[in-house]
Amino acid sequence: MQLQGKAAVITGAARGIGAETARVLAAHGAQVFIADLLEEEGSATVRQIVADGGKATFLKLDVTDEANWQHAFRQIHEAVPAIDIMVNNAGLFSYSSVEETSTDLYERLCGVNLKGVLLGTKYAILSMKERPRTLPTASIINMSSIAGIVGTPFSSIYSMTKGGVRLFTKAAALEVAQLQYNIRCNSVHPGIVDTDMATMVSQHPLAAQRGVVDSSVLAGMHPLGRLGQAADIANGVLFLASEQSAFMTGTELVLDGGMTAR
Repeated sequence: MQLQGKAAVITGAARGIGAETARVLAAHGAQVFIADLLEEEGSATVRQIVADGGKATFLKLDVTDEANWQHAFRQIHEAVPAIDIMVNNAGLFSYSSVEETSTDLYERLCGVNLKGVLLGTKYAILSMKERPRTLPTASIINMSSIAGIVGTPFSSIYSMTKGGVRLFTKAAALEVAQLQYNIRCNSVHPGIVDTDMATMVSQHPLAAQRGVVDSSVLAGMHPLGRLGQAADIANGVLFLASEQSAFMTGTELVLDGGMTAR
């Protein structure tokens, strides 16, 4: 029970990596707040966690709307005095060539992948800095991607946003350290994970431009020979949320089956 007594907020936690992360953190003792626009799926995840003996609450949240964040944290602070863990997981992926990228697509991806992470980090800091300094460090974990480390053709805007998350996380880590807020900030960089997003990656018409014709090709892109599983990423988040990573801030946790080693 590494996270016993801690409160965690996970965005985009109704399904996929976010839902698995919520389950893993709850199984290790955290009280989890599942923040998502998908109310039905999010509530189902809450019911599953509670049935397994954990503590979970659903919060309807549009990560691009600052008023939504303010309302969500008012609800959170009715239940706990401050949060200990923030997982900015909500994100969008889209294929698009540079020459065909629309400003609408750019603004939609930047809204969720960048503005959502900014607002999540902002309100996490405002909450976490009120914790007693005698407590172990609080942890902000921002979900980036291998696309935030290496270039990925036909998804340049996605790469732009995920690279932005990576450097924003480093800057935020240095800032809260200098302010002595007792907060750590790190980013997570998954490879291709076996979720609905991976299905979209393999079936999109532009996938063929990258030599992707089915999910077996995606699996083969990883030196370990398989797609990532949501649990692979959730366990990495658990490490960053726990005191096992107490001396780790401003850096990246790459969980990609060796993709970026090439």
